[in-house]
Amino acid sequence: MTKKIKVAVIEDDENLRFLVAHRLKGEGYAVVECASGEDAEALIMSEQPDIVLLDWMLPGKQGPEICKIVRDEGFEKFIIMMTAKAQDVDKIDAYHFGVSDYVTKPFNMDVLVALIENKVKFIVNAGNSDVNRFGDMEHTPNTHSLVKNGKKVELTILENRILLYFLQNMNKVIKREELMMVVWGYNSDVNTRTLDMHIVRLRKKIEDNPDTPHYMQTVRGIGYRFVAE
Repeated sequence: MTKKIKVAVIEDDENLRFLVAHRLKGEGYAVVECASGEDAEALIMSEQPDIVLLDWMLPGKQGPEICKIVRDEGFEKFIIMMTAKAQDVDKIDAYHFGVSDYVTKPFNMDVLVALIENKVKFIVNAGNSDVNRFGDMEHTPNTHSLVKNGKKVELTILENRILLYFLQNMNKVIKREELMMVVWGYNSDVNTRTLDMHIVRLRKKIEDNPDTPHYMQTVRGIGYRFVAE
């Protein structure tokens, strides 16, 4: 059954582009594709895909430049950057060029599909709205934007991913291991201390009093719960 979700695959490696497109078509997605930075902007703006898989390194214009251009032209849907594994993704200046998320190369195809399914879940649940509202905040994960009390707050890619998962699972107890798998995928180098550090940083950005959090509550010995009331 077709999901009626369109994915653009922008990748200059012909073999990888074929494999990704073939797998996504097999999963029921509509797929459009191109191989260069020069063609990417026109493809995104004309096809208006629900999700863009955009390679960081492309001939002509590179991924970050393309991302910024289409954001400036009003494209507000999900853009997932495909990056080299050696890059420190948490330091990518995503907030300024508008990437929604990332996947590192080389990636397991099942991991990529799971990441896309996570975005589709948000698209379906959100209906026509791309904005999640809670308290005095508005979170637009597609464009990596959080507005608190009328002021923009900068989120890293990983903070954006954590917050999105919390908002998809409001009031549910989420185990640390589950959250780590969602945020970092199959990366076995990540430990609970790293996760907790990101939670602390995110609390400082969204909580009025991070020491006694209202939204991102710790469930001792298990993980966390996001309380939206």
